[in-house]
Amino acid sequence: MFSAFSSIDCEPPTDTAVKRLDGIGHVLSALDISAIQTQDDMNRTLWTLDAASKCIRAVLAEFRTQPATEQLVRKSRNLIDLIERTRDQVESFEARDPVLS
Repeated sequence: MFSAFSSIDCEPPTDTAVKRLDGIGHVLSALDISAIQTQDDMNRTLWTLDAASKCIRAVLAEFRTQPATEQLVRKSRNLIDLIERTRDQVESFEARDPVLS
């Protein structure tokens, strides 16, 4: 086993889930929708949002047999809400800019 992952096994499962959700949040925080200039930029942003949503669902599915902690539930809901709001902003940005439509 890789030593980089050995500390993960010692943590409670919900702590591991929270760390994974934190990583997803970190990726989402790097998105800059104001920098979208082309259809490719928009497609890449929407793909990233979709991938993040799938990752959140995968984390929740993996840890569904563990007792749900308030922190895990809150963090996953916040990320899902963030993804939905960002998707709405990106899609409204597309509607306002005829170059991206």
